[in-house]
Amino acid sequence: GPTVPSMYLDKRLSEDKNYGFSLFNAKVAECMEWLNSKEPNSVVYLSFGSLVILKEDQMLELAAGLKQSGRFFLWVVRETETHKLPRNYVEEIGEKGLIVSWSPQLDVLAHKSIGCFLTHCGWNSTLEGLSLGVPMIGMPHWTDQPTNAKFMQDVWKVGVRVKAEGDGFVRREEIMRSVEEVMEGEKGKEIRKNAEKWKVLAQE
Repeated sequence: GPTVPSMYLDKRLSEDKNYGFSLFNAKVAECMEWLNSKEPNSVVYLSFGSLVILKEDQMLELAAGLKQSGRFFLWVVRETETHKLPRNYVEEIGEKGLIVSWSPQLDVLAHKSIGCFLTHCGWNSTLEGLSLGVPMIGMPHWTDQPTNAKFMQDVWKVGVRVKAEGDGFVRREEIMRSVEEVMEGEKGKEIRKNAEKWKVLAQE
């Protein structure tokens, strides 16, 4: 079964609240206060885990796509990666976005304001998104991630995978299209319904 702590699923084990390890210190209060101020299903959450390193041009394209989407977003950018963000980006996005060095991911995914999860499709993140009923956008990189993205889109049908160019580069227009498809479109309604189904199955 899913290894997600019991308090996020069936709530039978009151002491089972986390995995008991973390590679980085999460910005818990900052994330939760910001999410509490947002409407249900209105925020795009992005995290590429603890190992994926985006090239600078991909980081710039992702930043532009998020900004141009007009959606609220919470983006985990590790401290070693922040220099790749556009100059003055944090000031420009204002209240539309929150960028943190690490997040309490289970708490974030369980929050009512989260509308979708843009993920690298690492197995932990994929399983958490599936178990907590969050629609996903897959942007896989290596090892098992493309396989997980394939299952997420074509088997479980709880999200979409971004269409990358031949060299793996994903353009801002594709990021915007994927966000709109999951957050607003007809396909998004079907995805949300399927995501809820898997959340119930995870609890069972």
